[in-house]
Amino acid sequence: MISKDEVKKIAGLARIEISEDQIEKYQAEMSAILDFVSELSKANTKGVEPIRQITGLESIFKKDEDRGLLNQDSGNALVNEAPEHKNNFVVVPEVLKGK
Repeated sequence: MISKDEVKKIAGLARIEISEDQIEKYQAEMSAILDFVSELSKANTKGVEPIRQITGLESIFKKDEDRGLLNQDSGNALVNEAPEHKNNFVVVPEVLKGK
């Protein structure tokens, strides 16, 4: 069973305040959850392929792929888009003044 100190530590990490009554309640609930996960880990999954999703739906959006439209090495990727550029970087006005 999970200890009261562990419940207090988890509550602290979650930044929630819990009373002594709640500590005992969460101690039992968290222990039950961990016991259930322990049971699941005993299941034989040999030969079972992992799945990403079960709906069968596919993305309607295009895949992200490099189509070579913006090539930083070409030197002209930003010519038409940036009013001022230097060494393949966009030159912008200084926002924060340094000392």
